[in-house]
Amino acid sequence: MCGLSRLQDKKDCTIYSFGINDESSFEAGLLELTQHCQVWGYDFSVKNFGPEIRNVPHLNSRAHFKAWGLAGKDDPNGNPPMYTLQSLMKMNGHKFIDILKIDIEGYEFPALRSLIEYSKKHNQPLPFGQLQLEIHADRMPGVKDDKKMFREFLEWWESLEEAGLRPFWTEPNLIFVNINLGTQPALAEYSFINIKADHDVLH
Repeated sequence: MCGLSRLQDKKDCTIYSFGINDESSFEAGLLELTQHCQVWGYDFSVKNFGPEIRNVPHLNSRAHFKAWGLAGKDDPNGNPPMYTLQSLMKMNGHKFIDILKIDIEGYEFPALRSLIEYSKKHNQPLPFGQLQLEIHADRMPGVKDDKKMFREFLEWWESLEEAGLRPFWTEPNLIFVNINLGTQPALAEYSFINIKADHDVLH
């Protein structure tokens, strides 16, 4: 995280979290450390936030959950329902997200690609201040060939940079490798700051 102290007293502080997996210590920590932040959580594999929020009334009152997924295109009638970030923000009446967390098992590629294309089309910066992202470099949906995956990953990464995202922290997910012996270390946690948007962390 970067500059959380600048969000501690922000009245309209907004957090979006995709990929809850019944463990909400990250989201609970952000709510504990801020006065007014509210979190919108999405995960179709669980029914609610984890006990870290669900069982704590003063945190649960600032948390909103839907069993929906994040995708590159809207499919509200699907099972599960899937939405783009821009559609969810419109549904919630939000113009900007202070902290965006995404851990969605490879679907970060089409989801962020869709958002970047939408923002470019409307000549707008990406609508969030910082991004906490787990990258699944071995799980690009619809791509099986390693060479094609590398080319598409490079193009995707360059599109993040062009959109104003700058990584300031990273850590490989070695826990996954240790649990699943023989797998490649293809998962990594990244933190990005958005240098093209006007937000509190930059001022």
